[in-house]
Amino acid sequence: MTLDLDAPHPGAASPSAAALTIRPRRMRRTPALRRLVRETRLHPAMLVAPLFVRSGSNVREPISSMPGQSRLSPDLAAEEVARLAGLGVGGVILFGLPDSKDALGSGASDDDGIVQDAFRRIRALDLPIVTIADTCLCEYTDHGHCGPLAADGSVDNDATLLRYSSMGVAQAEAGPVPASGAPA
Repeated sequence: MTLDLDAPHPGAASPSAAALTIRPRRMRRTPALRRLVRETRLHPAMLVAPLFVRSGSNVREPISSMPGQSRLSPDLAAEEVARLAGLGVGGVILFGLPDSKDALGSGASDDDGIVQDAFRRIRALDLPIVTIADTCLCEYTDHGHCGPLAADGSVDNDATLLRYSSMGVAQAEAGPVPASGAPA
């Protein structure tokens, strides 16, 4: 292969382009136009904050491996959601941290479970914020897998789907309704 160093580069501007006296940059002319057409924006309304909910009352337990994050009791979790809504944050996701665990993750679908308690408290505040539940059993099972185990030690997918449906129903029944004025 030979390289001709005198040949024009394929991406180089043509002589006629260099002769332009006016450059068409209408989309970048003013700060307002640049704000309007920029592709990537980050706004608090686009963010979802994780909240780790544990049992108790008035409990705020820092998570050493996650600076700035704490395990919160349902009452403080609801207060934190109100604070975040006031800052314009778009949503929160609640992760339940139960006191006891079993092979089926039974606490996840308990009507009085940690996440369900937090959801009811948040619903009572009628906040303009999206609430999401972590619908997974890993924190609720004593083996740490995302569902009940089969005899061979693998996750039993069919049994897991039944557990997820029970968990989802419990969370939905406890979960927030739309903010005042929004259609149900």
